[in-house]
Amino acid sequence: MSRVPRRQFLIASVALIVAPRTAAAQSAGKVARVGVLSAGPLSAMMFPRQFPEALRESGYVEGQNIILEWRSAEGRREHLAELADELVRLKVDVIVTISNPETLVAKRATTTIPIVMLAATDPVGAGLVASLARPGGNITGRTFTSSETVAKQLEIFKETVPTLARVAYLRGEVRHPSTLEGLPAGARALGLTLRDVRLPTDDVAGALEEVRSWRPDGLYVSAFVPVGQRDAIRKFALQHRLPTMVPIRGMVEAGFLMAYSPSAIEFAQRIAYYVDRILKGAKPADLPVEEPQRFALLINLKTAKQIGLTIPRSALLRADEVIE
Repeated sequence: MSRVPRRQFLIASVALIVAPRTAAAQSAGKVARVGVLSAGPLSAMMFPRQFPEALRESGYVEGQNIILEWRSAEGRREHLAELADELVRLKVDVIVTISNPETLVAKRATTTIPIVMLAATDPVGAGLVASLARPGGNITGRTFTSSETVAKQLEIFKETVPTLARVAYLRGEVRHPSTLEGLPAGARALGLTLRDVRLPTDDVAGALEEVRSWRPDGLYVSAFVPVGQRDAIRKFALQHRLPTMVPIRGMVEAGFLMAYSPSAIEFAQRIAYYVDRILKGAKPADLPVEEPQRFALLINLKTAKQIGLTIPRSALLRADEVIE
């Protein structure tokens, strides 16, 4: 029979005694209410699945000691303000916003309810926080990417597609600071020719036809291209056998070639951490905005085969996950 050291035995005994009391205290207290505000469809995101799991790791069980109020504009940003006002009327304890547009709307809706950003782009430049270290106000959270990350994406794109020389950057109405700085700098360092292509909401097909006539070797797709345009871009890329670099794992699962992006699981876990801290009394102004630390490279080999691309062994060895 194995023997357990006295110190370990005492620690284990205390844990058994304390854990039930902690759980009982949580269940006996107030049920927290957390709103989640999204411009895009929730069905296209992994966060709705990962966030409740991350909250459970912090002791929150949906329907028992926490209620999640999910609100999506389903791609129609003009409805965001109405949804934000609804969350304010519900008197939620925290509002989690997906990206800059949702955060800006939530900021206008309330100056008192804490707001946690899931994936902000240049939150200081966008006027969301005073600084990363000292956010001030009622907003904190996570940034999504940086100019260095964007440059790294181009570097990996070039390694995976050695013939890459002309890259079309497909974006929505707004150019975000990270790509504004990182893409041109990264392209120059790699000797790539970069073309900025804005995709209007009313004529995506026309814009893509202009892209075709320019004859790019690959497409770099912005994270902020509207969800409704992604399928048209994916089909265009497959039709013209163009490799694609995207910033979101779900887009690779849907048929784009590759993504180099922050870990989605880490984001859910850290947002759960912010929510937990705030529910326990911390102020957003005192919680520094975090930058992502873990990144993952995902490659879709099925898509590579469809466009006739052979992925170099070096890129496959570098990948964290391969879809076959």
